[in-house]
Amino acid sequence: MSFTIIVAFTLVAALLVISPGPNGVLIAKTVPISGRSSGFANVLGFMSAFYLHGLFVIFGLSVLIMRSAELFTAVKWAGAAYLCWIGIKALREALGKQDLSHYAAPSRRPRRFAKAYLEGFLTNALNPKVSMFYLAAFPQFLPASAMNPTNVLTLVFIHSVLNLLWFGSMVLVLDRVTVFARSGKAQRWLKGVTGIVFLGFGAKLASVHN
Repeated sequence: MSFTIIVAFTLVAALLVISPGPNGVLIAKTVPISGRSSGFANVLGFMSAFYLHGLFVIFGLSVLIMRSAELFTAVKWAGAAYLCWIGIKALREALGKQDLSHYAAPSRRPRRFAKAYLEGFLTNALNPKVSMFYLAAFPQFLPASAMNPTNVLTLVFIHSVLNLLWFGSMVLVLDRVTVFARSGKAQRWLKGVTGIVFLGFGAKLASVHN
């Protein structure tokens, strides 16, 4: 695989990473509530899902999902349901009467790490649009003769590093403004906006066709 191919893929993947999407919204919800460590757990979940999609490419599962209407629909609705579930949960908390400031207590951070990782992982693993990116982008940079595990995982590694740099920076920035964000009023606004946005992403994902 040539240096030119690596540079070209890096540019395309960077545009995908920085484009608005559920990843950024999830980070914006997690860090003010649970702290920096849980934010990085989200990012680690994103990265793990990329390697899952990379393995799908290696074993041809992405092609199978895209060509099978039943499998594509199942993955699509599972992803849409998950995003909507996050949105509904956030809206219920935003509209509830309980004091939300306690959600940001530092003592809750260690217990939320695994949950934050799983949220990040599922947000990408159940998103068929990520599979579509891998299925559409990889053949542009890797011809059939070069579609081997080493080259595929190299591109996945580049994608995951870009993801770490972008969202890791976002985590650090958000961590510095959590004094305001951890107030009860700010929590309600944050959860309300998060709920609406995730419901929107879920509805948009449900409308995707293969």
